[in-house]
Amino acid sequence: MKHLAGKPHELPGNRQSLQAYQARHFSYRMEAGVALVSLNRPERKNPLTFDSYAELRDLFRKLVYADDVKAVVLSGEGGNFCSGGDVHDIIGPLTQLDMPGLLAFTRMTGDVIKAMRACPQPVIAAIDGICAGAGALLALGSDMRLGTARSKTAFLFSRVGLAGCDMGACAMLPRMIGQGRATELLTTGRAMGGEEGERWGFFNRLCEPDALLAEALKLAQDLASGPTFAHAMTKKMLQQEWNMGVDQAIEAEAQAQAICMATNDFHRAYHAFVAKQKPVFEGD
Repeated sequence: MKHLAGKPHELPGNRQSLQAYQARHFSYRMEAGVALVSLNRPERKNPLTFDSYAELRDLFRKLVYADDVKAVVLSGEGGNFCSGGDVHDIIGPLTQLDMPGLLAFTRMTGDVIKAMRACPQPVIAAIDGICAGAGALLALGSDMRLGTARSKTAFLFSRVGLAGCDMGACAMLPRMIGQGRATELLTTGRAMGGEEGERWGFFNRLCEPDALLAEALKLAQDLASGPTFAHAMTKKMLQQEWNMGVDQAIEAEAQAQAICMATNDFHRAYHAFVAKQKPVFEGD
């Protein structure tokens, strides 16, 4: 394999740019390879609607083919992350649906998390204030979470007569904070404070509210300047190895690492090391 000789030809239509993506139900902008997605209904603490769920799902699906997006920051405006499903736009109409309609909705919301987990870019949630219901699942479905001391994360489903098993919560939350703690949060619906969330491993770290978005963006840009093909492989293996035994995981990682060793970025890192320089990664 010849390295450092340019990128291979792409199949027609295989890649797309999201630099000029026009969001309808949240704000979207690009900064140095990072897509900043912000829920922007601050007067209601950024609740989700049928349309914003669907657009988030579709955006994260598009990210699989977006070679100009290297990382994603997901946040909310007005000092809160997300208050969950809008009571008037979602909860009320759900009480009028039949079973096929209800199942179509719950599958659609689960598809948002599937799309977040399937996109190759690291997704960093910047969480301040209220992070409740489906908003807590958006946080949980992200790859990393930065919070603040005033963050309040609550899986509120039991408060409205529903089970805590929503959008993958019963699979993901115990792996993150432990079975007993997850059971408590999913059954009581109580809010987990920022310091408690950091102590339990839900938050990677806490930031000052005024610095939260800037720190999330810096982390995302640090990742975006790294070996993004390898980062995508790490994310994929973190997801896939949930369902593997240790021997299967070791073999899968052997194959994944061998693929990364065939990339130009691996060769760039070696040549930079020999030259006592910092490698400049290009994601191929």
